[in-house]
Amino acid sequence: MQPRPPPKVAVLTMVRDDEEFLRIWAGHYGRLFGMRSLYVVSHGDPDMVRDVAAGTNVLPVPYEPDPRFDAQRWQLLNHLAQGLRLYHDRVIVGDVDEIVLADPKHGTLPAVLARHRRARALTPFGLELVHRPAEEPLAFAPPVLRARRHVRIAPLYAKPCLMRGDIRLSRGGHYASSPRLVMPEGLYLLHLKHADRGLYRATADRRNATAEATGAARPRDAMIGRHWFAEARDDRAEFAAIDGAEVREDFGFAAERQAIADSWAPRPGTPFYEFKLAESPLLYRLPERFAGLL
Repeated sequence: MQPRPPPKVAVLTMVRDDEEFLRIWAGHYGRLFGMRSLYVVSHGDPDMVRDVAAGTNVLPVPYEPDPRFDAQRWQLLNHLAQGLRLYHDRVIVGDVDEIVLADPKHGTLPAVLARHRRARALTPFGLELVHRPAEEPLAFAPPVLRARRHVRIAPLYAKPCLMRGDIRLSRGGHYASSPRLVMPEGLYLLHLKHADRGLYRATADRRNATAEATGAARPRDAMIGRHWFAEARDDRAEFAAIDGAEVREDFGFAAERQAIADSWAPRPGTPFYEFKLAESPLLYRLPERFAGLL
């Protein structure tokens, strides 16, 4: 009996000015699936995107400040993902600062996907990669997980972002219309927003400027995440919480995974499904086996 070929995977994102994240995103997924399997929607078509994402499939779209731009963005990503799934076994869709990876103890990412070929949506466990400068002085550059070794649980980033069936994602990709939760052990989504202090500040400055350019005075006046607005920003408190957090070594999250499964239910008033899991200030040290993955 011939072994089954690995799943054919497409990876989709949208980017305008996040050069550092795009470089990491393209390097990670290009190594796993090949550059021609990557699809980058270039918002405004800056030269940087074509340079950093060289070898990928770049789709330029116009950029204009609009208070609805995040809703429009996810409507576009939903439609593109549904088209790509007609030609692929699995489509990974998400923001450019979100990286799906597999714990090496459970195999490579393609191997984990091969074990779950039939699931309409796969949901990785969400983790925020954080920066503690006193312990992590190295630059934020590959190999990233040698320079940054601490994570915290990020329930909002346990996203159903690995699609196979005819499903719809919510704005932000946080929820899906698939009624079945499949969260494979060893599958993680790393959110890189807090992975470097300097990059965090620079990225937040750009987000604040984008939100201001839309003309929306307050988050409730726009279909944009609250974190894009300067009024919601408190860098000092964010950094203090990371620097002062307890660090644990018991990496695995079995209890949290069970809590997610136990609370899985329809999201009221929507076609989506959700779980309940409280955020925690605790940090966890990534095991050494992760060091070369990113």
